[in-house]
Amino acid sequence: MVVRRCGLFLNSTLAAFLALQASLFDPGPALIAAEAPAKASSEVAPSDAAQRLADRIDALIEAQWAKDNITPAPVAEDAEFLRRASLDLCGRIPAGSEVRDFMADASPAKRRAAIDRMLDSPTYIVHATNRWREAMLPEADSDDILKRIAVPTFESWLRSRIAENRDYAEIVREILTLPVEGGNMMEAFNQPDASTPEAFYRAKQAKPENLGAATSRLFLGVRLECAQCHDHPFDKWKRDEFWSYAAFFSEFQQPAAGPVTEALKNALTPDKHSLKIPDTEQVVNATYLGGPQPEWTDQQSAREKLADWITSSDNPWFARAAANRVWAQMFGQGIVEPVDDFGANNPPSHPEVLDELAKAFVENRHDLRFLARAIALSKTYQRTSRRTDLSQDAPRTFARMSVRAMSPEQIFDSLAQATGRFTFFDPEQPLNFSNDPARQEFLETFTNDSESTVERQSTILQALTLMNGSFVASATDIAASQSLTAVIEAPFLNTPERIEALFLAALSRPPHADELSRFQAYVDSGGPEQDSKKALADVFWALLNSNEFALNH
Repeated sequence: MVVRRCGLFLNSTLAAFLALQASLFDPGPALIAAEAPAKASSEVAPSDAAQRLADRIDALIEAQWAKDNITPAPVAEDAEFLRRASLDLCGRIPAGSEVRDFMADASPAKRRAAIDRMLDSPTYIVHATNRWREAMLPEADSDDILKRIAVPTFESWLRSRIAENRDYAEIVREILTLPVEGGNMMEAFNQPDASTPEAFYRAKQAKPENLGAATSRLFLGVRLECAQCHDHPFDKWKRDEFWSYAAFFSEFQQPAAGPVTEALKNALTPDKHSLKIPDTEQVVNATYLGGPQPEWTDQQSAREKLADWITSSDNPWFARAAANRVWAQMFGQGIVEPVDDFGANNPPSHPEVLDELAKAFVENRHDLRFLARAIALSKTYQRTSRRTDLSQDAPRTFARMSVRAMSPEQIFDSLAQATGRFTFFDPEQPLNFSNDPARQEFLETFTNDSESTVERQSTILQALTLMNGSFVASATDIAASQSLTAVIEAPFLNTPERIEALFLAALSRPPHADELSRFQAYVDSGGPEQDSKKALADVFWALLNSNEFALNH
């Protein structure tokens, strides 16, 4: 059956792979849900801070378009918007019934209501945890021990903070100031149900230089590591500055190389704030980037001083770096890109927008949901991915939405949503499938090292996994797929309605007239086996293996 489907719809696995690669940067007409004009639901603007920021984003970007003679794409129609927002905020496509209800809703404020509903959902918590864990612990993707032992305790800790919508500055402070005296860090980690950010230190091998490089990139958007060994002639940051910043973590210096566990258990003097640059006799004191040394007291450790400075509203990098990351999560690329490379040689595409985002972020107590809400409310975010003018080609003009590759988690969870694999879950542990072998195998196959989702490409193995893998085969089997079985067995649906239900489940939109005509003829004929039920399963398989399903657009 699987082989027959490959021949029927895609001719060959290689052809399908090449088609997926070719379409990654150009959505084409197949990715657009409908040609009808979008409903002007965003015209109703609730008088609140998020909407005001959204309006300010649009005004600044529209002014730049006017200056550069750019004609923006129109606002996306409802189905396209709902699918994109669901992927970006919840990490999976919406349910078919959700799409149907949303399209039927005549309320002018329904997009705002949908955004609010998504941000209040358990799936937002899980997806946001995944995104921030990836940023904070990128090492986990290549370290099986770290992934298996340390990451679950980190994710548990981070998920609880995101669920409570904690001030992002508080989250960062908790990481930076995690106690290590007397082995407290390891004692917490060794508890069976531990919830701790200790994995951040374990992933960085508890080395001052690794912790300095990681925290500057993650929390400040500043790449210091190039200055670790020598002064770079074209880089602002010099070797002394790198080690002076790393000195905030000097308590982790060890007299000799040893296991990470021992480094964490036996952190030396917590009040130490200086270190010797390796292979030299030079000793440097902990110093803020581009600034003076702290005024030391007995009440605060070096890491506490660093946390004060990083999360201060006066810090020139902290709020801008966080706002840029949230923007990149929503658009696939940052206003500064790469997101952790703020510098004179890499200016922001829209500096005024970034300044407005950072200012509002500080004013709203570093609320990550607030930023996501404001960005999603903007017409800039809600524009279609369909190119309607040649001036829209440059991605960083944000004149149309870029087509993006889904993350491995998004692909699997969207397949699960479309096929009805998961029906019930505990709201206290929302959609946490870390122990699901099928999911873990799938995520490993689809692991991708590309920083940009706009530039990320598929592999032949990934294409084969979707076409011939046991998960998709089972998900499109009449006896195994809850969604497919429900559609086939529903006595009140005719063939066009069954096809529409499958489109809504897989692609989050109804079929176009020509699609409906072709698929109806195929189903009514029964396909190669003269069986209309198996023909419907073929249709579902084809939709789940389409470019449109695999991409966020």
